[in-house]
Order: sequence, then structure tokens, then C-alpha cells
Amino acid sequence: MDFEFSGNLWYWKGPAPHYFLTVPAEQSLDIKVASRLVTYGWGMIPVQVQIGKTTWTTSLFAKDGLYALPVRANVRKAEGLEEGDEISVKFKLQ
Repeated sequence: MDFEFSGNLWYWKGPAPHYFLTVPAEQSLDIKVASRLVTYGWGMIPVQVQIGKTTWTTSLFAKDGLYALPVRANVRKAEGLEEGDEISVKFKLQ
């Protein structure tokens, strides 16, 4: 399944701080339906992601009824991304 959306980059200060994009509700629902077929445990959903010219593999995880997409430091640096930026992203379930 292929997905595309735009969202604002946000920072989570938890025990393992990281930056994320939140997958919109409609796409999150589609992912939830497919999750039984693609999850590798703990609700993690493997995806291949593209932002700008940068492509990488990561996993979505459930947060507040939606899914959160982690954005690595090397991707943020390569694409010049900062907290609050609106970002267009493409990803597909693996």
C-alpha cells in the first residue's frame, strides 16, 4: 500500500527524544486495517519512506489512535528540516 500526506514535524521529549510526523486519520485507519498482515510485533509497521530526495526504511507506531512516523536526524539534515516545518512525505508498507 502506498501513502502520501503532508504534516508538521514535531518533537517528542520522552525517554528517547525524536522527531515525528503524524499520519492523518484516514490513512491511519487504512494502515490499522492492514496492520495484521504487516506488523512484526508490538504494533510496529515497517515502511519505506521518501521525503524530498531521501529514502529510508523505518517503522510506524500507534500513538493516540493514529500512527507516528519517525524522521531520522540524517534525513532532517539532508533535507534541511526543522521542528514545525510542513513536510510532504510518501511511504509504502513493507
